[in-house]
Amino acid sequence: MKEFLLYFRFVKPYRKLVALTLLIGALKFAIPLLLPLFLKYVLDGILLPPIPVEDKIQQLLTVIGIAFVVFVIVRYPIEYYRQYFAQLTTSRILFDLRNRLYAHLQRLSLRFYQNRKSGEIISRIMNDVEQTKSIVETGMMNIWLDMFTLTIALVIMANMDPLLTLTAVLVLPFYGYAVKKLYKRLRGYSRARSQAVAEMQGYLSEHVGGVPVVKSFTLEQYEQEQFGAKNSRFLERALALTRWNALTNAIINTLTEVAPLLVLAYGGYLVAVGDLTIGGFVAFYGYLDRLYMPLRRLVNASTELTQASASLERVMELLNEKEDVADMPGASPIGEARGDIEFRGVWFRYNENSEWVLKDINLAVEPGQTVALVGMSGGGKSSLISLLPRFFDIQQGEIRLDGRDVRSLTLHSLRSHIGIVLQDNILFSGSVRENILLGDPSAAEASIIDAAKRANAHDFIMQLPSGYDTEIGERGVKLSGGQKQRVAIARVFLKDPAILVLDEATSALDLESEHLIQESLRELAADRTTLIVAHRLSTITHADQIIVIENGEVAERGKHDELMAAGGAYARLFNVQHL
Repeated sequence: MKEFLLYFRFVKPYRKLVALTLLIGALKFAIPLLLPLFLKYVLDGILLPPIPVEDKIQQLLTVIGIAFVVFVIVRYPIEYYRQYFAQLTTSRILFDLRNRLYAHLQRLSLRFYQNRKSGEIISRIMNDVEQTKSIVETGMMNIWLDMFTLTIALVIMANMDPLLTLTAVLVLPFYGYAVKKLYKRLRGYSRARSQAVAEMQGYLSEHVGGVPVVKSFTLEQYEQEQFGAKNSRFLERALALTRWNALTNAIINTLTEVAPLLVLAYGGYLVAVGDLTIGGFVAFYGYLDRLYMPLRRLVNASTELTQASASLERVMELLNEKEDVADMPGASPIGEARGDIEFRGVWFRYNENSEWVLKDINLAVEPGQTVALVGMSGGGKSSLISLLPRFFDIQQGEIRLDGRDVRSLTLHSLRSHIGIVLQDNILFSGSVRENILLGDPSAAEASIIDAAKRANAHDFIMQLPSGYDTEIGERGVKLSGGQKQRVAIARVFLKDPAILVLDEATSALDLESEHLIQESLRELAADRTTLIVAHRLSTITHADQIIVIENGEVAERGKHDELMAAGGAYARLFNVQHL
C-alpha cells in the first residue's frame, strides 16, 4: 500500500487528465449498452408484430439509421480520444517516474554502484517502470469503467426480469473465491520473473562489454553455457508464472460459461410459458455478455495489477534507496576555492563489517602544492583521494578545504572545484567535442580547441575522419588508450578546477603517450593544488610532498631527496623500479 501511495504522487499532476479520460471512457462503454435495447425493439416492435411489410421496412431503416449514427459516427471520436488520453496520461507519468529515478541515481554514492550491476539498474528503470503503467491504465481507468458497465448492465437486466438476473449472477461468489485463492501466489511469481529479467540483463550488460576478454581466452563455449544457465533460470520463472496464469484463466473462463447455460435454461422456460418475449430474451442474453465481459476484464485486471505491483515494489525500492552521501543540513557553497586541504585524524572503511582501509590519516596540503601518494597496491591511496570530493564519507575525523569541513559544503560546489584524471577515464558514445564539453557544457568552440591543444590532443583530433565531430563509440573504443587519456585531460583543462586529482593517470600507457601526457599534466598542475597517486615513482620526484601509505597508515613523508636519504620504504620502492 505504501508503494501505491508513493506512486500516486506521480499521478496527482495529471488527475484532471485521468478524470477526462474516465468521462470519455464512460461514454464509450455506455454506447454498446444500447445495442441489446435496439435489438429488443427491432424484434418485439418491428419484426414480430403483424404489421404491413412496407411499414416494417420503413421502421427498420429508421432504426438502423439511428443506430449507425450512434454506433459509428458518434462512437468513432469517443473511441479515439479515450485511447489517446489514456496513453497520453500513462506516457507522461512514466516519463516523470523515469526522470525522477535517474535524478535519484545521480545522487547515490559510489557505494551503491559497487554493489549493483548496471544492467539490473537499467532493467528497473525500463522494464519495471513500463510494467507499472497498468496501475494507471487498468487500476485507475479500466476497472472503474468496467464497474460502471457492469452496474448499468445489472440495473437494466434487473428491470427486465429480477429472477432471471439472479440466475445470471449465481456464479459470482465462486468468482470471488477463485480470485482470492488464485491471485494469492501470483504476486510472488511476478516478482520472481522480474528479478530473473533483471539478473539476465545485468549479465548481458557486463559480458557484452567484456567480449574482448572472452575471445582472447577462447571462452565462447563457456560463456554460452553460463548464459544458458541464466536463460534457463528466467525460463523456469516465466513458465511458473505462465502455468499459474493458465490455471487462473481456465478456472475463471469455465465459471463464466456456466452463467449462459443457466440463463438459457430459465429464460427459455419463461419464453415457453409466455412470461418473457423473444425480443426481451434476446436482449437479456445480449446483456449477459455485457455483464461477463467486464467481469472477465476485471479478473484479467487482477492479473495485470498483481504483476504491476510486483514491478512497482522494485521501482520504489530503488527510489527509496538511501542517499548515504548527501548535502548536510545547512550546507553552503564554497565560492572560490584556494586549494588548502587538510586531513585530520581520518578513519575510513567501506562498510561496518569490513576492516579499516585508512587509519588516523593526518595530512596538510598548502594551496598550489603537489602531493604524491605512493605505496603498494591496496594500501589505501585511491580510497584517500576519493574522500576529498566525498565519493564516500569518513567514519571518524575531518577533511577540511580552505578551513571548512567538506561535509559543510554543498556537493555541487565542492566537486565543481575538483578535476579528476583516472587511469581508465570513461568516455561516452558521441563526438570528441561532446566528451570535452563535459568539463564545461556551456564552453565556446575556441575554449574547447584551446583545452585540446593544452592537453596535446588537438593534433590527433584533427587527423580523425571528422575532426572534433568524430564519433568515438561506446567508452571511446575507437580511440587508443593515449588518445582517450588526452581527451579526458582536455575536459579537465576546460573545467579549470582549483584542485587536481591524478589517480594512476599514465601507468597503463606506452612511453611515447606517457611523455605527451606528462607534459599536459605538468601544465595542468601549474598553480593548482595537486594530489597524485602513482606507482611509477620517477614521475613524482618533483612533488612538494611524497606520502608513503602502507596498510592504510602514513609510513613516511617528505621530499624525494629526503626520503631517498632516509633509506626507508620509499627508497626501497624507488630503487627496485630504477633497477
